[in-house]
Amino acid sequence: MKSAVTTVLSSADAAGRFPSISDLESVKGSLDRASSRMEAAEKLASSIDRLASEAVDAIYDSGPYKQVNKDKCIRDIHHYLRLINYCLVTGGTGPLDEWGIAGMREVVRIQLLPTSAYIEAFTFIRDQSNLSTYMGQQAVAEFKSLIDYLINALA
Repeated sequence: MKSAVTTVLSSADAAGRFPSISDLESVKGSLDRASSRMEAAEKLASSIDRLASEAVDAIYDSGPYKQVNKDKCIRDIHHYLRLINYCLVTGGTGPLDEWGIAGMREVVRIQLLPTSAYIEAFTFIRDQSNLSTYMGQQAVAEFKSLIDYLINALA
């Protein structure tokens, strides 16, 4: 699984060199943000069900999506939020890359689910869910950066 540390070490190893000063600074920056990521992971874990339900309710109740897909969408949003939680803990995007994004398009296509519903749900979580009421500013920034990463992968 990719983390900030393994990414730097793998890159340096692939290039046949020791990690550079900038590589080490990158790892240090990730470690400096670890407490904010842990706060975000803890708060996300305690509110994951609420976030998934609110987002899916908002887009299915007001959007053009078929209600028959709503339960699958909640299940998947919950799954991706859990992967984001893992990313917050590891300090890298490895869990999303390896377990979420790689096969996601195929699963969505086979189940006939609209990708736009997922994008709207994650956008809702990012923009409408009042994250700052229960997370610090830096924790919110760490969480939102991973939400943006996932939205970009879906687009």
